[in-house]
Amino acid sequence: MLRDSTMEQAAAHLGDLLSLRGQTMVTAESCTGGWVVKALTDRPGSSVYVLGGLVTYSNAMKRELLHVSAENLERDGAVSESVVRQMVAGAVKVTEADFAVAISGVAGPDGGSGDKPVGTVWFAWGSPATGIVAHRCHFDGDRDAVRRQSVVYALQGLADYVQKL
Repeated sequence: MLRDSTMEQAAAHLGDLLSLRGQTMVTAESCTGGWVVKALTDRPGSSVYVLGGLVTYSNAMKRELLHVSAENLERDGAVSESVVRQMVAGAVKVTEADFAVAISGVAGPDGGSGDKPVGTVWFAWGSPATGIVAHRCHFDGDRDAVRRQSVVYALQGLADYVQKL
């Protein structure tokens, strides 16, 4: 299991990077339930670079708050590349942040399927202005382990994305 210090280090690294560049971010989270924004805002001074977090656990909230299309949700499901890409675009549009990170997955213990087993998580980073990158992972472990790994991966992924700009 990932130690909390791994998560803290990933959040601190991303925070330092965004602060140095004078850039802001927002989260659009589903299976992590706000854990990414919590990890970021545990750090004093994070209001400089974190505008907020949108927890859109249900498909209705993904549609209403992030403008994810009903067609994509129906065709591809919430745990898909098309949906996390739209979550990033919607979060940036709604908040005017420089970047967003989006996470949607199957943390378990139930809810998996043949093509999306428990532990499947889709991530997206970026913005419509700089481009959106998406990636799928499969994490092992129980619900807590899948969620912890997802938080760290999301933080590290956005940091890597920002560094490459």
